[in-house]
Amino acid sequence: MEYDEASALLVLDVQNDFADPTGNLYVRGGEETIEFINQQIAEASRRGAMVVYTQDWHPETTPHFEKDGGIWPVHCVAETEGAAFHPELEVIDSAVFVRKGVGGEDGYSGFSLRDPVTGEKSSTGLVGELAMIESVALVGLALDYCVKETALDAVRRFQTTLLADGTRPVNLRPGDGTRAVAEMVSAGVAVE
Repeated sequence: MEYDEASALLVLDVQNDFADPTGNLYVRGGEETIEFINQQIAEASRRGAMVVYTQDWHPETTPHFEKDGGIWPVHCVAETEGAAFHPELEVIDSAVFVRKGVGGEDGYSGFSLRDPVTGEKSSTGLVGELAMIESVALVGLALDYCVKETALDAVRRFQTTLLADGTRPVNLRPGDGTRAVAEMVSAGVAVE
């Protein structure tokens, strides 16, 4: 990826519950992406690109969770160790930070939230943060959910590149990751 002042690196949900093997919703191999992601953060920063970090940041009770009617185990509850960034992830102070699912919404995309009951969509505010940006690169977890949904929202506004070495799929169903990449490519996302 060629970073410059008109580009942004989106680092999606590299949190303990996803990237640590003991996490509540561990993404197999998630911890293996961190070295590559850190290299991208360093390069983006060096070249003057914006760096954005997203975090799932759920309340203790939300229709997003299986115990409350959703499909996911409890994960990334606000202010818990599971919601914290993985300790090996390089987090820079000058970055933009976006928390998703704060009000109990499904926060798959870094750009939009969806009420799990009504289906109503709302913005995270990320589009405004990227007002001067022309291209974005995406890394993080998980490929077939948050990364895919963020990429599909991003490609409507920006030249969008998925950095495949910096992500892993959940694969609830075998092949979900492969299907997610195909859907992103079909929508115009470049894959490196």
